[in-house]
Amino acid sequence: MSVDGHAGTSAAGGTSAADEILDIVDEKDQVIGQSPRGEAYARGLRHRCVFIQARDAGGRVFVHRRTPTKLVFPSLYDMFVGGVVGAGESYDDAALREAEEELGVSGLPRPAHLFTFLYDNGAGQSWWSAVYEVRCELAVNPQVEEVAWHDFLSEEEVERRLGEWTWVPDGLAAYERLRAYRAKG
Repeated sequence: MSVDGHAGTSAAGGTSAADEILDIVDEKDQVIGQSPRGEAYARGLRHRCVFIQARDAGGRVFVHRRTPTKLVFPSLYDMFVGGVVGAGESYDDAALREAEEELGVSGLPRPAHLFTFLYDNGAGQSWWSAVYEVRCELAVNPQVEEVAWHDFLSEEEVERRLGEWTWVPDGLAAYERLRAYRAKG
């Protein structure tokens, strides 16, 4: 998924993703201000993101490789779709918007919220991360500006590729938490 979500137009209808206004939040996920996305990234301001694990009718996971032109984590693999939550937008609304945008579909069921955690890599990248899942039985048509390669892979294939491919670090952190969440059952 990674934090830069969609690269073309912003959810607010602006001309650049860097201009999209984000809510800036504290360590308790309370809004303390707003900032353009580009400034939030440059200054390491904590914001909100959504991670959606999309599965097809057979239960396989949507996996993709990001394009080399992405602002954050170019050319890395991800097992989530998603992106930033716009200012004033709910996590739930952002999850549906981002899933439909990144999968290139409309009419998805509303993604189910599983849990939320604070991602912090200790190097100035920190965001509240809401993790969702959704069943996508529609033919996907990912944006070519966002996705260089994609496929639906079995859970076993994803696990096998964890040690072979280079994954986005925030998506990998979300995936590890998702495995632990499901193991608790």
